[in-house]
Amino acid sequence: DKFLKLDAAAHEALQIFQVDKHPSHMGIGRAKEGFSVFGIMNKCVTPMGRRLLRNWFLRPILDLENLNNRLNVVSLYSSIISRNYNLNLLLSKLIAFNRIKISFFLSSEELMVSLCETLKSMKDVPHLLKSVCSLLHVNKIFEVGISENLREHMECLNVDIVAKASSCLTAELAYVYELVIGVIDVNRRKEKGYETLVKEGFCDELDELRQIYEELPEFLEEVSLLELKQLPHLCKEKFSPCIVISMCQRYLMCFFEEQPDEITQSKIQDLEFSFSDADGETKRFFYRTPKTRELDSLLGDIYHKVLDMERAIIRDLVLRVLTFSTQLHKAVNFVSELDWHVLQEMTVDTFIPNDTKILDEGRIHIITGPNYSGKSIYIKQVALIVFLSHIGSFVPADAATVGLTDRQATSRSLCLLDEFGKGTLTEDGIGLLGGTIKHFANLDVPPKVLVCTHLTELFNESCLPKSEKINFYTMSVLRPDENSINVEDIIFLYRLVPGHAALSYGLHCALLAGVPDEVINRATLILDAIENNKNVERLCNEKISAKDQQYKTAVEKMLAYDLLKGDLKAFFQDI
Repeated sequence: DKFLKLDAAAHEALQIFQVDKHPSHMGIGRAKEGFSVFGIMNKCVTPMGRRLLRNWFLRPILDLENLNNRLNVVSLYSSIISRNYNLNLLLSKLIAFNRIKISFFLSSEELMVSLCETLKSMKDVPHLLKSVCSLLHVNKIFEVGISENLREHMECLNVDIVAKASSCLTAELAYVYELVIGVIDVNRRKEKGYETLVKEGFCDELDELRQIYEELPEFLEEVSLLELKQLPHLCKEKFSPCIVISMCQRYLMCFFEEQPDEITQSKIQDLEFSFSDADGETKRFFYRTPKTRELDSLLGDIYHKVLDMERAIIRDLVLRVLTFSTQLHKAVNFVSELDWHVLQEMTVDTFIPNDTKILDEGRIHIITGPNYSGKSIYIKQVALIVFLSHIGSFVPADAATVGLTDRQATSRSLCLLDEFGKGTLTEDGIGLLGGTIKHFANLDVPPKVLVCTHLTELFNESCLPKSEKINFYTMSVLRPDENSINVEDIIFLYRLVPGHAALSYGLHCALLAGVPDEVINRATLILDAIENNKNVERLCNEKISAKDQQYKTAVEKMLAYDLLKGDLKAFFQDI
């Protein structure tokens, strides 16, 4: 009962949402939002804000107090943004919570699995730090950055945003920030060139392992020189054997260009071939030696030892941070509402506004007029204004009073009928539309009904009796000269006025639609003949005239033929 229900057909008809499929021929890739009301209004810079805005569009509300509160908050945020409080820059940094906050609703075991998956690359930890830092800056804006005039404006709107900010952006966020920066050095990965985030000095054992790993190239070079003293005949200016660490984190001696000979094998005991490969044109042969086995035992996989220890530290940090999940969740919800913008004016200068007034009497509006005159746009405009008012948005109007609306065919409903009855026999269409309108008119308090139609037969009282509940409107047109069919002679004013459509202006609409001139000229002649009760002359050309003359001559010869004395063979040859 607290929400206005709209189905997918209504969303599509009003272009509230419009999904554009991915242009890939194979259908690979995600669809995107096309030209729609949501696409126009979605200026959010955070994933949380986009999700919240979409949720509001999917679930318009009927709670008047909540709607008024949203309007007041939007009005206040507009004032804040107009004073150049750079909220967008701060909100754009909130890029990690959209994944982390999903974990807050899981059980403890699921939470750890999900969170570890989220943070397993450790790339999200700096994002978390930036997010918390941005939240603290947002809090400072509301604590010390709000002017006295703006505070008075908030009191008038009955919006205590400062109190809400202080209750959602609490001191625990500062503690989380200090906790994270006490462990994490966000610049360390870039400086060191490998996956490392934990600050230097936080863990002595980790620092020792990282120092060994970072000094490993120089250490292996020294060990290689000591080994080569036993193999002086292999020392070359280029491609001397050396000890390296392989992809599988094993220490191996690398020989270049050719495998070690018998002399080398006799000097190095327990020489064991491992594998070979090629580095460009240079062949490489990798062997295990007593020294490499000693290094495997002494150092082992030093790189993954560093990673395992860092991940254990970060896992403990994440567990500490998650103890403040409630405070983080409240802060995320608060900034999600910040990341929601009022409707921007995107109309052209020549847009013609139309007023709409639907009171207790005349709740059924029947709108006629030619194609291209703006009938469908008008009723769509009314529906979108009603929709926007139910999500708490300002609407494109100088002033608007919109009642709470439902979708249950009650007096609070809004019903749009655009060319209802079209696509079947004219008589059937008139009967369907007339019967539907008559049904609404017979109700004690009918819904608010807007009808667009070309069926002018509805003006006949035998089809639709007069009723105080029915008002007729038309889209005004500057009428051309009666005998002119030039496009320039007709001007659509796009203005809704009381009355009936006098003419359909079908010929002019056909011209606007690009129908060829010869078709329009022929249609003009036919209409003129029908209006003056004349026969419609057949459209002739040279080929048709020649055939008609042949048929006429053949008929004359058949009538003149003597059935008793005539030569039948000569007759057929003559024809």
